[in-house]
Amino acid sequence: QLRLVESGGGLVQPGGPLRLSCVVSGGSLDVYAVAWFRQAAGKEREAISCIEGKGDIYNFEMRVPDRFIISRDVSKNTVYLQTDNLEPEDTAVYYCAARNHVCYHRQIDYANWGQGSRVTVSS
Repeated sequence: QLRLVESGGGLVQPGGPLRLSCVVSGGSLDVYAVAWFRQAAGKEREAISCIEGKGDIYNFEMRVPDRFIISRDVSKNTVYLQTDNLEPEDTAVYYCAARNHVCYHRQIDYANWGQGSRVTVSS
């Protein structure tokens, strides 16, 4: 069974950078698609971006396309999410999730989830 562990959240000033890590154990990133979601208080969980086993990338964060960058290090079984310009509206709990092979944007399509990493954007 897959295990996913996020890290890298915390308090960040507006305009500051963010780099979240998702370490995946129990399976290889060559086989699994890993997505990042986020959930702000009182809102539904939304997909941000996803990287497939073969390396194709899909960006779902449609308000500001490509503001968040997903990447991975297969040798470390780690997927990253980063941005250089956080906004207060980015305050949320960020989750990584995994499923077989291909990316989907709905959370119901993912069976494996991390515990979440809280990001607070505030001065």
